[in-house]
Amino acid sequence: MSGPIRHIVMWRLRGETPEERSAARLKVKTLFEGLKGRIDGLTHIEVGLDVSDVDYACDVVLFSEFANQAALAAYATHPEHLRVREALGDLRTGRFQVDYPIKETGA
Repeated sequence: MSGPIRHIVMWRLRGETPEERSAARLKVKTLFEGLKGRIDGLTHIEVGLDVSDVDYACDVVLFSEFANQAALAAYATHPEHLRVREALGDLRTGRFQVDYPIKETGA
C-alpha cells in the first residue's frame, strides 16, 4: 500500500463520575492534538469527544491520516506517540481501531 492511509481509533475511558470522565476525555484530546506537526507523515489529526451520552458509545475518537502505510507504521513506535500512550496509562478501558486506504474520488 503506497497511498494515503486513514487511521481511526475510538476509546472508552475510566471515570467514576461525569466530571472524571470529562477530565479523561479532555486529557486524551489535549495529548493527541499535541502531536500535530511533530510526526513526519502524519498529515491530519482530529480528536472528537462524544456528546451523545448513550451507554454504548465510545468517549473519544481519533481521526488521523498518514502519507502512506510506512508513515503509519513509523507513528506506532514514534517517541512522541509512545509518550502520549505512556501519559494515558490505564485511562482507557476499551479500544477500537480501523485503518484503511484513502481512495481518490473523481468529480
